[in-house]
Amino acid sequence: MHILEEKIRMANSQGRSALIPFLTAGFPDRATFWPTLMELDENGADIIEIGVPFSDPVADGPVVEAASRQALSEGVNLRQILQELKERRGLVRAGLVLMGYYNPFLQYGLEAFANDACEAGVHGVIVPDLPLEESQSFRYYLSAKGLTLIDLVGPNTTSERMREYAAHSQGYVYVVSVLGVTGARKELPPELGKTLARARQCFSLPIALGFGLKEPSQLADLPPEARPDAVVFGSALLRTLAEGGTAQDFMAAWK
Repeated sequence: MHILEEKIRMANSQGRSALIPFLTAGFPDRATFWPTLMELDENGADIIEIGVPFSDPVADGPVVEAASRQALSEGVNLRQILQELKERRGLVRAGLVLMGYYNPFLQYGLEAFANDACEAGVHGVIVPDLPLEESQSFRYYLSAKGLTLIDLVGPNTTSERMREYAAHSQGYVYVVSVLGVTGARKELPPELGKTLARARQCFSLPIALGFGLKEPSQLADLPPEARPDAVVFGSALLRTLAEGGTAQDFMAAWK
């Protein structure tokens, strides 16, 4: 069992969904990013997704896009993220996943990235713009170092396509709640239950739900068989931090 799956299964054995906050590297700024990440770790995060800033984040809404552009303006990049993670290796209890677009990983060098990410204590990678058919090389280098490529599926992903992903997946599968970009929403789409149920049938891995999560009450209407094993929240957390709130207070609402 991959360590990311272990993290989620452990949370589930405690009668709760695993908590997966997303935090853009270098946000709220370079000085406070690491203390904020540690605060998430100390307040219940089972896995932390670290966003790799990119100039054209096509799958992200305005909140994450603004955080990405701010980080880039302060010189945050993939090499610096890995170096600072390496310096802090062993200090973070949560699983660590880097979420970013393919170009920075490709420019870094896929094999070199896998080697350095392993040394930095990273456990997985999410690449929204990398389709299954073009992911073989990256999966190979990641797998050789014990890392996994986390796959994303959504409302328009057929059961057949999900099963294709399932044949290659480890850790957990990321179910996107809506078609479109990231961002907190007041309500989740009514067809979400069917999407989650379909994913449950196709994957033996834990199901993580993201895109649009703002508060636990949004999950109340989901039938028991469609409840996710983990919840991912990004835009709502970033907005809280931008407005002067704390990671501790935000996490408290999800415990």
